[in-house]
Formats: sequence, structure tokens, C-alpha cells
Amino acid sequence: MEYEKLITQLRAHEGDKHKVYRCSEGYLTIGVGRNLETNGISQEESDFLLANDLSRVESQVRKHIKLYGLNDARVAVLINMAFNLGISGLLNFKKTLAYIEQGDFEAASTEMLDSKWRNQVGFRAIQLAEQLRTGEWQ
Repeated sequence: MEYEKLITQLRAHEGDKHKVYRCSEGYLTIGVGRNLETNGISQEESDFLLANDLSRVESQVRKHIKLYGLNDARVAVLINMAFNLGISGLLNFKKTLAYIEQGDFEAASTEMLDSKWRNQVGFRAIQLAEQLRTGEWQ
């Protein structure tokens, strides 16, 4: 089978969209005709997407935030938050980030918990605030 020719043909017929859309039958679809409602994605595809997303988010965090002196558990808190909020959302935590830069993790974790985000994500915020405060994985 000449998969290259078939792939070219399928891309021409189905299109290749990198954002979710509704196909002509109304199903949520992405890529080259991947019906997300019927087919979803495999674990391997989920792992691949997660690895790409983590790499992108970590690069953004490292670009915008001084991480010098932070251990992996504390850096992970910032990556986790940026994964959830986007880098611009994380950068809105100005007091939290200022306290982190000063090494005042108690105050930084208190600031994290005194936010709208804490109410939105519940236990996630509590766990991450504790991880930031102690420097230990939760």
C-alpha cells in the first residue's frame, strides 16, 4: 500500500484542522477527520500530547520566571499552575511570584490560596500550595 498517496488523498478530502471543529454530521472532530466523540484518542496519543504540552509550558515558565534556587517540587508547582492557567494566568500571581523570588514560600502559598483560582480548582490549589510551602512532593 502506498500510504503516502493515501495520506495525501485523505488530507485533500478530509482537510487537516488543528483545532476542534464540528464535521458535516455534527461530531467534534480534529486533525484529518478524527471523530473525537466516537473514536477519542488512545493512551499513547494522550501521552504524546501531554509530553508536548509539558515541554511547551515548562519552556514558557523558564523564560518568564526566575527559578534559581528552586527545587524540582517547587518548579513543578509553577509548571502545573501554568499548565492550568496558561503562562499569562500564572504571571498574574504577582504577589505569589514576588514571595517565591524572595524565598518566602509560606507567604507565597498563602497568596495562592487567597485567590479566585483556589475556588476554581479546589484540592489542586491546596496540594500545590503545600508543595510550594514545604518543597516536598505532595
